[in-house]
Amino acid sequence: MSDAFAELARRTEEISPFLAVEVFERAQELERQGHEIVHLEFGEPDFETPEVVREAAVRAIRDGRTKYAHSLGILPLREAIAEHYQQTYRVAVSPDQVLVTAGTSPAMLLLFTGLLSAGDEVVLSDPHYACYPNFVRYADAVPVYVPTPESEGWILRAEAARERLSPRTRAVMVNSPANPTGAVTSPDRLAGLADLADRHGCWIVSDEIYHGLSYEGPDHSILEYTDRAFVFNGFSKAYAMTGWRLGYVIAPKAYVRTLQTLHQNFFISSNEFVQWAGVAALRQASADVQRFRAIFDERRRAMVDGLRSIGLGVGVEPTGAFYVFADARRFASRSYDFAFEILAETRVAVTPGIDFGSGGEGYLRFSYANSLERIGEALSRLGVFLRDRPAPGAEPPA
Repeated sequence: MSDAFAELARRTEEISPFLAVEVFERAQELERQGHEIVHLEFGEPDFETPEVVREAAVRAIRDGRTKYAHSLGILPLREAIAEHYQQTYRVAVSPDQVLVTAGTSPAMLLLFTGLLSAGDEVVLSDPHYACYPNFVRYADAVPVYVPTPESEGWILRAEAARERLSPRTRAVMVNSPANPTGAVTSPDRLAGLADLADRHGCWIVSDEIYHGLSYEGPDHSILEYTDRAFVFNGFSKAYAMTGWRLGYVIAPKAYVRTLQTLHQNFFISSNEFVQWAGVAALRQASADVQRFRAIFDERRRAMVDGLRSIGLGVGVEPTGAFYVFADARRFASRSYDFAFEILAETRVAVTPGIDFGSGGEGYLRFSYANSLERIGEALSRLGVFLRDRPAPGAEPPA
């Protein structure tokens, strides 16, 4: 094998499997065998995409909007995104600062490979969204972890992040509302992190994909507190548009041309008819977002109460997104094995906490992006399974 291929192999070997997907694919195998699975492993709303959005896509296709589009994204969508940030957060974003991508994952790939050099460091909370470290490593950079335990509300604090900064720190990653914990970072904490980045001369990278799904107050963008930031957002979660693959990154103007050039080379452009659906989502689907949020809030309360009733720990209730990160350490020490055991024994699919970093070990992530009926069925199955389960290391009854 040549050195070039050896280098490629080393890079790809550092990319760890996405365990939520692994659980889902095993669940699909069981379904093909005739088993009924309750899916709580994925962050995918069970609602239909709002009708006004679907109609806009159909209309765009009928109008022939099926060709290559501008590499930054169609101007009407970029204008709608800028208007959304002005109306929602009172921050001025130029349409020329927006790059539209096929979901937020391509935006992350473009930003991290364009922003980071070999050996640069990115500060991440622990736990964190499973894919963040892989994007960083793929750019030959180094993820640096800050413990954010349940006892501290799962929140990344500026004081703790400061201790992990170094001359190689290029960015600090923020995710609020957060995956997997559902934690929402308060305005004063966001301001503290922004001030830390400004003082250190690094960047804030803010993943705002779960905005629109906060239950105890308005969302706050990092752009309210600093211009030294890159923002990821999209339509998958709040608008129930996961399969449409539509996201974007908001970048400082000096970096947009570089990101655009990368996008031109690697992706050319995002689908135009899907972008017209995004325009309709931002300008006509706010009532649907509010309805979705109210339903999720009801499910959130049912999930938290139900998990506690069957012996799983929820010390900090989630206030955003659609996840509960539950402490399962009284039942098992290895969340990976436990999640697959639960799937095998109860036909309930959940995500092991280790997928989200060492700080998530011993926890399980439960998505309440499913109906109350299905959540109730899952809790019933789990309650029976856990009722007589011995503690880890305990001797089984004779």
